[in-house]
Amino acid sequence: YSFVFLWTPALGPNGEDIPHGMIFATMMVACMVGSSIASRIMSRPDMKVERYMQGVFLISAGALAVPVFIKFFGLGEGVKGGPITFAGKIQMLGFLVFEAMVGIFWPSMMKMRSQYVPEEVRSTVMNFFRIPLNLFVCVILYNVALFPLSAMFAMCALFLVVAAFLQKKLEMLSSE
Repeated sequence: YSFVFLWTPALGPNGEDIPHGMIFATMMVACMVGSSIASRIMSRPDMKVERYMQGVFLISAGALAVPVFIKFFGLGEGVKGGPITFAGKIQMLGFLVFEAMVGIFWPSMMKMRSQYVPEEVRSTVMNFFRIPLNLFVCVILYNVALFPLSAMFAMCALFLVVAAFLQKKLEMLSSE
């Protein structure tokens, strides 16, 4: 959810004139492509959701780490009102990969929810976990001026690596 608020300033950090509508539409197409990929993956009986989601989390982490590397290598000097920079285009590619992984994430997560969370308590459990999620996003947004964007993306990438580790633990528990 933090990504929704961070992609715009990441692509135009110096006030570059970026085509927001085209970028958003492209991201939605990437998400649809990811969802189509998920349906193909989930239709295969040899693919366990718990296993391939580890890769989804790690690829997502790598995609969100692109702005961190761009900042580290000092790329991305644009001018106010100018076009999107080469570094911005590289970030955009990373963001499209991330959105494709989001497209894989949602149907896969729904499948795991149906497997692990009983239907009679599913809405209660999901709403219970939405509270800390929304508080976390609010804390990030409130403090966005205190941290550079690259730090925010690094934090998101780190959390995705942790998610991959926890997904591995779930896979080990489910195979017992």
